Amino acid sequence: MATIYQVSELAGVSLATVSRVMNKNTRVSDKTKQKVLDAMKQLGYKPNSIAQSLASNCTNSVGILVSELHGPFFAQMMAGIESELRAAGKHVIITTGHSEEDKEQEGIEFLISRRCDAIILHVEAVSDDYLIKLSKGSTPVYLMSRYVEQLKDNCISLDNQLGGYLATKSILNQGHTKIAYIAGPQFKADAFNRLEGHKQALAEAGIKFDPALYYIGDFNETGGSEGLKHFINEKLSFTALVCANDEMASGAMKYAREHGYNLPNDLSIVGFDNVIFANYLYPTLTTIDNPVGKMGEMAAKLVLKDVYQNKNLVINRFFEPTLMQRDSSAPLIK
Repeated sequence: MATIYQVSELAGVSLATVSRVMNKNTRVSDKTKQKVLDAMKQLGYKPNSIAQSLASNCTNSVGILVSELHGPFFAQMMAGIESELRAAGKHVIITTGHSEEDKEQEGIEFLISRRCDAIILHVEAVSDDYLIKLSKGSTPVYLMSRYVEQLKDNCISLDNQLGGYLATKSILNQGHTKIAYIAGPQFKADAFNRLEGHKQALAEAGIKFDPALYYIGDFNETGGSEGLKHFINEKLSFTALVCANDEMASGAMKYAREHGYNLPNDLSIVGFDNVIFANYLYPTLTTIDNPVGKMGEMAAKLVLKDVYQNKNLVINRFFEPTLMQRDSSAPLIK
């Protein structure tokens, strides 16, 4: 088995230079780098990543914790993070928290135990106090889709209240005043803030928030179908439905069609997130664009800038949602 000493001899460079090439140090010229790479290839030399990390105190790996692995929302987020890190020669270790406090903490401890150079967290159950305490440890912590004032420099977040406002405002602008709302679990900050935006739009239009037209879903397709079923069974009068995410909106659309509704003539529906399938539903889904893929890329860039000293990167920590007007919502037919 070839050794680093044989690589340095064949390339005609010092051991320190070989080490710098393996650690992607920019202080090595392209010509010298190529000589080392050629020698490694000729000898069939494979660097020992464990030994490298022990020597450099750098594993070139970043931990990611997300709530779930399934669904287009988290797929877009993880793809954004991974592609940016991979382009910089870093790798990711992924685990889940399932929106449960103990599982989120277990996942975080696992990533720290793997000696990740940093961890990017999409967490919903652990407290702000826990995250503040965590940030004082030796592993840098970055938050996705969550804002904690004391950690604001390490947060990549979306204005969810504005998104909730824009969703309901778009329906109000189409003449609807009887608007049902299917929220996400209210312990989740994004779901809570989207509901606040909905209430803000109603109040601005002089419409009182009606608890009867409010249902707490689960951010899954079933939450949308069960929510619409509940409103229909209660024989409530409404012409529009706003859902706190696209999966619930798709569930509501399916249930509505199965029960004879003509969309959007009988019922206008709006979602939130603009996941990949939103433009392929029938009718195409009016929704709020949540640029989670770009936010994932930005979280990765923040790690690259802070942890790996790529100081040339420009960071945008706060994103604003936008309305994607499509065919699932339409002006009220009087």
